[in-house]
Amino acid sequence: MSQHFSPTFDSLHRFSAPAWFRDAKFGIWSHWGPQSVPMFGDWYARNMYIEGTPQYEYHLRHYGHPSKFGYKDICALWKAENFDPAALADRYYKAGARYLMTQATHHDHFFNYGSKINRMNSVNVGPKKDILALWKKEADRLGMAFGLSEHLGASFSWWRVNKGCDKFGPYAGVPYDGNDPAYQDFYHANQEHGTDNPQDCSPWYTSNPQFREYWYRCVCEMIDIFCPDLLYTDGVLPFGEHWLDRQADPDPEVYRLGLQAVARLYNTSIDQHGENRAVYLQKDRRPEIFHVGILDIEKSQLPGIMPDPWHTDTCIGNWFYDVHHPYKRPEQIIEMLVDIISKNGNMLLNILQRPDGTIDDDASFILDQLAAWFAVNSEAVYGTRPWRVFGEGDTRVKIDGFTEEKTDWNRSDFRFVQKDGAVYAFMLGAAAGETVVLRSFADTEVRSVELLGAGPLAFRQEYGLLVVPLPDRLPSLCANTLKIR
Repeated sequence: MSQHFSPTFDSLHRFSAPAWFRDAKFGIWSHWGPQSVPMFGDWYARNMYIEGTPQYEYHLRHYGHPSKFGYKDICALWKAENFDPAALADRYYKAGARYLMTQATHHDHFFNYGSKINRMNSVNVGPKKDILALWKKEADRLGMAFGLSEHLGASFSWWRVNKGCDKFGPYAGVPYDGNDPAYQDFYHANQEHGTDNPQDCSPWYTSNPQFREYWYRCVCEMIDIFCPDLLYTDGVLPFGEHWLDRQADPDPEVYRLGLQAVARLYNTSIDQHGENRAVYLQKDRRPEIFHVGILDIEKSQLPGIMPDPWHTDTCIGNWFYDVHHPYKRPEQIIEMLVDIISKNGNMLLNILQRPDGTIDDDASFILDQLAAWFAVNSEAVYGTRPWRVFGEGDTRVKIDGFTEEKTDWNRSDFRFVQKDGAVYAFMLGAAAGETVVLRSFADTEVRSVELLGAGPLAFRQEYGLLVVPLPDRLPSLCANTLKIR
């Protein structure tokens, strides 16, 4: 039995990434809940209360004014009537995912399981189903690690806008339904944050001590019920400042409840498995913070190999189902994945679900393309580690917070990983019939080169270069892989 963790930085800095996480590389996220009902994207529960925003205007004309039809009524419309977690989990596993992240609660304070603390949950309201328990059953069946995301910490200040009212028009001065005393437990008694500037989300974490203790009780409930392999906090370790790379030493008292939650996560895993297999993900880039778990970078990544494993989360389109938002092409998703794993990272991909629980044809097409690629190239993904360099070629992914553009690769661009004495070179811009030239093997005698999915290839080494003619047909849509020994 491993030694238990104490809720201190010194103790939690003993954390090291479990082997399953380092081997898995790729996960799929069900970032799904009542905010999918309008099919109008992320942060609907907040923006429907901000006069003049597109989501407010849609809500007003489609459902009615938020003084009469509020977010609690949106929750009641969520039925998940065609949700088939077994079929989806099978699709996700075939598409390469080896861990499944599910949303326990978003900033909207609606819980996707049968909480004893929060009555506004998917068992009591809307679907009348324990969404998380259904997902966990399928993850366990397939041997996938199971994760929970909690976005609750920011909810108290994020959702202050439901206490406002219109400034103009026929409902000027009429309070939104967030003021209804019968639902203060759901909408929060957060009047202290005011609504003078509803577009301003700061502070991300409230200083309200009662809410902080409430957050801790809820997260403990999630851990105790589901014993997750991953726990994701949408923000920095509670309750520090949000998104900052500060140099000041962290104040342990500020992080007291966050540290207690992380220690509980790990100790629950130790009690269950005899060792810690759990991973905590959060977004503070200071080593003294992220070393209590693993650094997560939302919709971005890192420029090179990081000594410690790290994680990125992204989505095929918007975070919640959005009829207005285009999807990434499968090629871009695959190229992002190989670039990330070459730098010691893992990638989590949100596959959007409609309010009834199904996925659309475009999402299904993406999954099919991922499945075809993994069927050929999975050997170069699972269980690999970074090589001495992450790649070669001058092209780099643009790194500019939340910017995800399709990279214009060329045939000199490669990304490398290694496993069991072989180096795997993902070819990011090479085309069938071309001859590729690799410069990173100048001091290495190459014994064989194989194209995954096709077999051995002829090659030659001359003047410090590894020269490999490619066949007239390549087995994969993109990022075809050379196995070099």
